[in-house]
Formats: sequence, structure tokens, C-alpha cells
Amino acid sequence: MRNRSFPERAEITLMVAMLAGILMIAQRFNVEIFRWGVRLLVGATLLQITVGNLPKEASAWRSLTLIAFGLIIIALVFLAGIWLVPVLSQLGR
Repeated sequence: MRNRSFPERAEITLMVAMLAGILMIAQRFNVEIFRWGVRLLVGATLLQITVGNLPKEASAWRSLTLIAFGLIIIALVFLAGIWLVPVLSQLGR
């Protein structure tokens, strides 16, 4: 087995985390496990958006920089959506 780059290892880790989140949501015995499963799934999904777009040959430092930059962009898109919903909902009136 060859050595994997940081983005490849991060992507595999996030896929395992998403699977664990789905399994935690699927159980029907404990609400607290369900809540942690939702948090894990949402967090891993947001990170997967950025990690999935990293160059596979990127170093760990460059990958972490690009992940931070990608998460900032995702946050700005969410904030723009939150700001635009009231504005766009008034257009039809």
C-alpha cells in the first residue's frame, strides 16, 4: 500500500465520520447519540466540501490553509443566504 497524501487521508477520515454519523442517527435508543450524530454528519459534510476539492498533492500546511479558506467561503455563502431571504421574500409583495 502506498503512502497517501494528507488530502487523501482527510477525505477517508471524513467519509468514515459521515458513516458514523449516519449510524448514530439511525439508532433508535438514545436521543443524545442521535443529536451527536447530526452534529457529526453536518460537520463532516461541510469539511468534505472543502477537502474534496483540494489538490491531491497538497502538503498538510497548504491543505489546512485551503480548508480554512474554503470554510470561510462556505460561511459567507450561508450569511449571504440568511441576509437575502428577507430581501427576496419582499420582492413578490
